[in-house]
Amino acid sequence: MTHKLVNDWHNYMANPSEDALRDMLHKDCEFLSPVVFTPQKGRDLTMMYLLSAGQVFKDTQFRYTSELIGDNRMVLEFESEMDGKYLNGVDIIDFNNDGKITRFKVMVRPLQAVNMLWEHMSAMLEKMKSA
Repeated sequence: MTHKLVNDWHNYMANPSEDALRDMLHKDCEFLSPVVFTPQKGRDLTMMYLLSAGQVFKDTQFRYTSELIGDNRMVLEFESEMDGKYLNGVDIIDFNNDGKITRFKVMVRPLQAVNMLWEHMSAMLEKMKSA
């Protein structure tokens, strides 16, 4: 099941789709943002954050550089360049035995990148909420 989820995630990243994302997320999953203090709980909020991130990173040089995969966790390190600034981070993805994502945590560095990402994500989330 682990390798299927990894493959599904990479396929989603190559060709984002709301339906594909919804299928991967457990209904009670939570999203932990690098800039929001409290976990965002539920599939709908998680989808909103991940779809917004997909739009924010759409025209950047986002790429995964390494991955660690365990029984119910995968850690995918990524790099990107946004507004001429280097961004490095990890997606820590926990999932259940059915292969559904139960927790999605994003960690980003350096501080300049965190601040820039916060600005872009805030604007995209507002845009998505008003659509």
